[in-house]
Amino acid sequence: MRILVVEDEAKVASFIRRALEEESYAVDVCADGAQGLELAGAGSYDLIVLDLMLPGLSGLEALKGLRKQKIKTPVLILTARSQVDQKVTGLDAGADDYLTKPFAIEELLARVRVLLRRGSGEAAGLLQVDDLVLNPATRDVTRAGQRIELTTKEYALLEYMMRNAGRVLTRPMIAEHVWNLDFDTFTNVIDVYVNYLRNKIDRGQKRKLIQTVRGSGYTLKSESE
Repeated sequence: MRILVVEDEAKVASFIRRALEEESYAVDVCADGAQGLELAGAGSYDLIVLDLMLPGLSGLEALKGLRKQKIKTPVLILTARSQVDQKVTGLDAGADDYLTKPFAIEELLARVRVLLRRGSGEAAGLLQVDDLVLNPATRDVTRAGQRIELTTKEYALLEYMMRNAGRVLTRPMIAEHVWNLDFDTFTNVIDVYVNYLRNKIDRGQKRKLIQTVRGSGYTLKSESE
């Protein structure tokens, strides 16, 4: 999943970025509201972490700009403990949640998981396709009750595919959300990792869940769908 962090305090931004990347999220960071608004409008993000106190265009103004452009990406605002009024104003302006500085990284990650789940329309914490189950909170993956061990990138790829189950995901889409880079038509890294997943998810199974859409990309769905 791809996250934009808009935070002008370099240490805080670095702290958040490192924590999110350790959880397999693709992360972009910028330090002012105007650039954040531009990136959010041009990029395809699953979540935006937005500080309210920003130079130039404030976080609140950036948030209003996002909603005015009909950008519905979930937004988690960051506020100082003294900014009670701004919390309320931010929520009224279209923020989905807020977190008060200083905060524990575990709380940040928990709120990120909730908002990503809400943004994808999930009602429960578990992702499930057929008998394949992924728990974003614990990062456990099982199929037919059997635990599957995945590397960091394999997990990130599978989570992205399960959050978009039934949808055709092109290679550029996968590159952007899992590797956070522009797709290079001369590299086969995506196909290699899809093959890794197939070997762990589908090998020995009667029902194959990871399917190739010729000329387009890949999709993850039950064969009965």
